[in-house]
Amino acid sequence: MNWIFWKPHFNAAEKETIKLAIQKAESNTSGEIRVFVENRCKSENTIHRATECFFKFNMQNTQLKNGVLIYIAIKDKKFAIIGDSGINEMVSDNFWDSEKECMKSYFKNGKIIEGIEASILKVGEQLKQFFPHQSNDTNELNDDIIIG
Repeated sequence: MNWIFWKPHFNAAEKETIKLAIQKAESNTSGEIRVFVENRCKSENTIHRATECFFKFNMQNTQLKNGVLIYIAIKDKKFAIIGDSGINEMVSDNFWDSEKECMKSYFKNGKIIEGIEASILKVGEQLKQFFPHQSNDTNELNDDIIIG
């Protein structure tokens, strides 16, 4: 993947952009979305690292098992989108492919924040199909971006 090199830090406005995208996406679904960004992937397998982070941040504790983690290792140019068991039981194996391709197209042009934001909104649309927003829905996971 030929990403244009991008700084590994986010400023306050960039963090707020991502948080607002999460809030917008979650307004249409009972699903929970989190974003974790670190410089280097601490595993040779990106999915394994994303899964490790998923459990580290207790994302498996949502009532409907409908949490989604968008994992990004900036300097290693790796990323993954993984969902909890409630989602995985309902969808095909390639369910997140279009969201990953969306993010990849932005990243290739050095538009990291825009790519994360677009992917979050697309993930929200996908979650809405299976986990529509409920009137008694509560925000089970913090919406702030996690920086490792």
